[in-house]
Amino acid sequence: MHSHSQKDTHAHTSSCCSTNSSCSSAVTENSKKVSNDSHTHVHSDVESHPDDDEESHQRGKHNAQHEHDGHDHAAHKHGDHNHQHGSSCGLPIDKINDIAPIQTAQKRFSWIIRGMDCPSCASKIETAVTQIKDVKQAKVLFATEKLVVDADSDISMAVRATVETAGYELLDVGSNNAASIQPPPSLLSEAKPVIILAILVGISWGIESFNPQLGNIAFILATLFGLYPIARKALLSIRTGSPFAIETLMTVAAVGAIFIQATEEAAMVILLFMLGEMLEAYSAGRARRGVSALMALVPEDAILIKDGQKTTVPVAQLRPGDVIEIAPGGRLPTDAVLVSEFASFDESALTGESVPVERTVGEKVAAGCLSVDRAVQMKVVSEQGQNAIDRILQLIEEAEERRAPIERFIDRFSRIYTPIIMLISALVIIIPPIFFDAAWETWIYRGLTLLLIGCPCALVISTPAAITSALATATRRGALIKGGAALEQLGTITTIALDKTGTLTEGKPHVTNLVPVDGITEAELVQITASVEIGSHHPLAKAVVNKAQELSLQVTEAQDRKALAGKGVEGFLNNKHVLVSAPNRLEIPLDKVWQAKVEELEAQGKTVVVTLENNRVIGLTALQDTLRSDAVDAMNMLKKLNVNAVMLTGDNPRAAAAIAGQLGMEYRAGLLPEDKVSAVIELNRNHSTMMVGDGINDAPAMKASSIGVAMGGGTDVALETADAALTHNRLTGLPEIIALSRATRKIIRENITIALGLKGVFLVTTLLGMTGLWVAVLADSGATALVTANAVRLLRVKLPQVKK
Repeated sequence: MHSHSQKDTHAHTSSCCSTNSSCSSAVTENSKKVSNDSHTHVHSDVESHPDDDEESHQRGKHNAQHEHDGHDHAAHKHGDHNHQHGSSCGLPIDKINDIAPIQTAQKRFSWIIRGMDCPSCASKIETAVTQIKDVKQAKVLFATEKLVVDADSDISMAVRATVETAGYELLDVGSNNAASIQPPPSLLSEAKPVIILAILVGISWGIESFNPQLGNIAFILATLFGLYPIARKALLSIRTGSPFAIETLMTVAAVGAIFIQATEEAAMVILLFMLGEMLEAYSAGRARRGVSALMALVPEDAILIKDGQKTTVPVAQLRPGDVIEIAPGGRLPTDAVLVSEFASFDESALTGESVPVERTVGEKVAAGCLSVDRAVQMKVVSEQGQNAIDRILQLIEEAEERRAPIERFIDRFSRIYTPIIMLISALVIIIPPIFFDAAWETWIYRGLTLLLIGCPCALVISTPAAITSALATATRRGALIKGGAALEQLGTITTIALDKTGTLTEGKPHVTNLVPVDGITEAELVQITASVEIGSHHPLAKAVVNKAQELSLQVTEAQDRKALAGKGVEGFLNNKHVLVSAPNRLEIPLDKVWQAKVEELEAQGKTVVVTLENNRVIGLTALQDTLRSDAVDAMNMLKKLNVNAVMLTGDNPRAAAAIAGQLGMEYRAGLLPEDKVSAVIELNRNHSTMMVGDGINDAPAMKASSIGVAMGGGTDVALETADAALTHNRLTGLPEIIALSRATRKIIRENITIALGLKGVFLVTTLLGMTGLWVAVLADSGATALVTANAVRLLRVKLPQVKK
């Protein structure tokens, strides 16, 4: 037996920005509301669809709890609506524990930042803005170039002045300049200053070969040319509260080298640093390019059809209910349902599926999808700023706020690491000459070298560069992973628990057998059963109603239809009481003959419901769902990753065994919602467990697991609830994101090894006088470029493939 709820679920995302309402400062900009049309009745086939939807899971993840009053359904009629919202002005309950520390602010402001070329720029802006009076929290979302500030009063002018003082451009969200997509700079344009400096250094060497004194002056001029923009940035960083920026360290080292007459090395230090910065900016731009491409999917204008007239209007003017026309090869500017009879859409930009999908009238199509072969009319269904692309971008922004544990540790470590290195460098310069009568020039040189070696840039960027690249790769393949913490957790998974209906199966069962009592035809059995199921959105109910339509039967809706919690669905047809229930949930057990028929059908892997009229059995209806086409491939790929899979279902053991047998996996059947939670908790004791479901129906079990992943069948809700969502609805996406996470963890370990290893080696060689300033820059800028380039490999990482 298995109870489920029939729900029409809608998730809405709204922006809470610069308002006078009180809201939490740690929040994302989304106010999430879930309304449920909750109806509960019982069939033995499907997974538990609990009436208490506690969304997502623990450990600082999405713990949204949207509680729906669905326990007392004895008097709950079909069509009643029960709405409860779990949001707190811009912050769903699930986000409250995600970001710490939290301070309460009255308003939230956001802007677009231009001019950032690496994550360290974001850190400088955050530090500068945080120092403004009344600012409670500032966060720069590097991937989407957005600055979000929580404050007690209007601090717009102060923020603008501070950001511009720091050397960056601040644009209002929604302005034409902010809305325009900025293409990443080409490698050639980034390389121009480096090329000019390299030419100057070459000329200086040429001059030095015949006139050392003049060559020395040439090297100083070349150094000053390259140093000017670096020193300017250093000064701005100091003024805005970041005295230990890499530019400051580089300026000190270059000026110090000039004073001790190491002019050749001063020039080379600047050249190598600029080269490293160029490569880092280019690599970071590539990592961010996926987000820019996503933003570019939504066109700026749309063709609005009103009173038979077609007019071109800005997308911002579209509202739900508007009818628009999409030309062949055009992209949808917003989420919409198809008004035309049918059309094919290329959804690859959002789902990763290259084959166009055919949609029929009334079906929803997401923003950014492309109409393949014909002009189509669509009805707008999403509010401005709430379409599928907007939600994905919001998730990417939220993901940056949920950093991986290792990333948070390294960030805290670097804040004390740099001042300590500067202190050690000062001691290296002072102690040997004062206490051991060593040459000042020698130890100043070594101290400056140590200063450059100690710069934490490579270490700081080692993790976020890898995570940004991995998240971009996942998004491109139709998987949304909510932040570094979730991405890191995925790589530890050893066991996956999967819901059956709608996850392992298509969730579209069909009637396979009708067993009426003597004196009643199959058609009559379908008519009576459908009379209490009509109007339901549950897959089983739909299957029965569809069967009635196939047989061209006229179905009369039963009166006083009710969902009986833990039992079934009932109503009155022609003054006769009709009950549709799971066989094992009847108050009076079936007799031996009917029980034998039930067992025979269930042994074939089918789900059986029994229909009673005035407490008399009038027949059985057997239904069967079909496996997803990629379910077998997904299970084989998981086995290659040494990940065990377990099916958790409320279906009867015989039907569950049939499905599990086809997939070669373990199963636990006949589970109520609380049983699923217990099963996941038990698995979690010895294994890191992922729970995979539809994002709502299995939310309690998702909460109990290490990480919850939602299939994209209910995309609106899936995007709001679990830690990751497979928008392409492919089961093979599960081994892909696990493999991606493992590759990311491997890259992060390599990056940390490169960053610390190079510094450790050259730290020793510098103190021994074996290496100088050139090598110090290579140890810093070179390591930074190396770890960034290594992270970018994740954009093209090889993931498990399905064998054809």
